[in-house]
Amino acid sequence: MLRINKLLIPGVDKKLLVRDAAKLMPDVSRRRFLAGGASLGALTLLTGCDVVDGASAETLLAKVSKFNDAVQAAIFNPNTLAPTFSEKDITRPFPFNAYYSLDEAPTIDSSDWKLEVSGLVQNKKSWTLQELTQLPEVSQITRHVCVEGWSAIGHWSGVRLRDFLELIGADTKANYVWFRCADDYTSPIDMPTALHPQTQMTFKFGGEVLPRAYGYPMKIRIPTKLGFKNPKYVVSMEVTNDYKGGYWEDQGYNSFSGL
Repeated sequence: MLRINKLLIPGVDKKLLVRDAAKLMPDVSRRRFLAGGASLGALTLLTGCDVVDGASAETLLAKVSKFNDAVQAAIFNPNTLAPTFSEKDITRPFPFNAYYSLDEAPTIDSSDWKLEVSGLVQNKKSWTLQELTQLPEVSQITRHVCVEGWSAIGHWSGVRLRDFLELIGADTKANYVWFRCADDYTSPIDMPTALHPQTQMTFKFGGEVLPRAYGYPMKIRIPTKLGFKNPKYVVSMEVTNDYKGGYWEDQGYNSFSGL
C-alpha cells in the first residue's frame, strides 16, 4: 500500500509544480485532476513519485508527461482529419520558426541531398529529391500550431508519408518513425500518426518549391500535432520500435503533442 510522506521541496514552489504538471495532461485528465483537488499528494498517487527536492520534481513532471503521452495515444483517432482551410485563409507571410535565426538555417544543395531510409523497412535505398517529387502528390491547407501560442495557415504539397512507408515496405506495426535533420534536429512520431492521411512529406509551399525558411528540400507536415513535431530539413528517417527521443522531447516537451 502506497504511503504518502510529508513532502518537503527545498527551492520548489508546490503550487507552480502542480500547475505545471496539470498543463502536461490532456484536457480530460486535467479537468478530472483539477476537479479532484489538485495537490502534490494527488500527483504522488498518480505517479508513485515522492517529491522531496528539485530533481524529484523533474522526475514527477517527466512521469506526468509520459502518462499524458499514453492517454493521448489511446484516444488518438487515425481517421479524424485536422481542419482544412481555403486559399483566402492562408497566413501571409507565413512565419519562420526555429530555435535559431533564419540566417543560421541550413542551406542544402539538392543535387547532393538524399533521404536516407533505415530500420524496419524492406527497401533501404536512398532517395533523391527528383525521385521523391515524382511520386503522387497531394496538397493541404492546414493550420500550424506552435507550442509558444501562435498559429498560422499554410498550403503544403508533397507525398503522403503512409504511401511512402508502404512503398519501402516499412513495418507499419512498429512503434515509431524517427527523423533526423540537417541542423541536427531530431524527433520521433508514433506510427498511427505516421499513417494518418494528412501526414505528409512536404516538398512545396504555396505551389512552389519549398523555401529554405520552411525546410527545403523536405519537411514533415503533421497538422494533427504541435509545430515542433513537424521536422524541417529532413535527411533521414528510421522505422523503429525503440524510443530514441528528440531535440525538444529530451528537454521535457511532451512527445505525443497532439492537437
